Amino acid sequence: MIFNVKPGLFLSEYVRLYRIVDFHFPDNFVVPCKVYPPRPEYCLQFFPKDMETAQYPDSGLVIGKKKVIMMGQHSKLIHRYPGNEFLCLQVIFQPGGFYQLTNIPSEYLVNKYMDAEDILGKNIHLINEQLFYAQGYAAMIDIIEKFLIDFIRKSKMVKHPVDDISIQMLREEELFSVDRFLKTACLSHRQIDRKFKERIGMPPKQFLQLIRFDKAFRMKNRFSQKDWLSIALHCGYHDYQHLAKEYKEFTGKTPAQFFEIDNNAPERTLGDVEI
Repeated sequence: MIFNVKPGLFLSEYVRLYRIVDFHFPDNFVVPCKVYPPRPEYCLQFFPKDMETAQYPDSGLVIGKKKVIMMGQHSKLIHRYPGNEFLCLQVIFQPGGFYQLTNIPSEYLVNKYMDAEDILGKNIHLINEQLFYAQGYAAMIDIIEKFLIDFIRKSKMVKHPVDDISIQMLREEELFSVDRFLKTACLSHRQIDRKFKERIGMPPKQFLQLIRFDKAFRMKNRFSQKDWLSIALHCGYHDYQHLAKEYKEFTGKTPAQFFEIDNNAPERTLGDVEI
């Protein structure tokens, strides 16, 4: 199963949501590859049981199994190979949230899948061990929230208008131009581009593109019979060709081709889907 949990009120300024992915495949079952598309997420991931192997298809880079990984903002596909006893707890940060906690420029972590120990220290693996022994999902969330609250109290956080702008971009029902958001921040294009790269990892225009692409990807999963033109117009694209161009940019495939690939994702073999 895949489900999302909202963070406690104190943490909601820094954490967007917790995502728990829990699948148990038969021992003799060959788990298919999860073709993981770009999405507007900065994510800390814990694997209390079986770990996964990740591969970047464009470069062939393979990253061995890690107990806790940090995924920066991605603009490219990554192939992920989960284990048969797959349990993953993901901390999805608010845009700019991870930067506020660590002061690590987000642009250095773009398209990076790395051992979280390299950023957060060896103690992060103690949290993963606690998750292994946790009695149920609620106990797992409690462990993570205690860790994050302690982390926040030790950090020196400085908020910037860009953080609020990027969160607003995610929350908007309709997608507007970057200029529309610039007016609320009283910043020039050059200033906002520099701050977005530092705190979010990419320019605002590209971030808006990712939000729109992710919305279309999940809408097609939720309403599989809905035609692509309707999805394109609903998600703020000019027409189908506009949608197809961005699908090609982010996945290398047409919308229909990538939907077919996603139909072979591990979760679908157990009747679940990302919506």
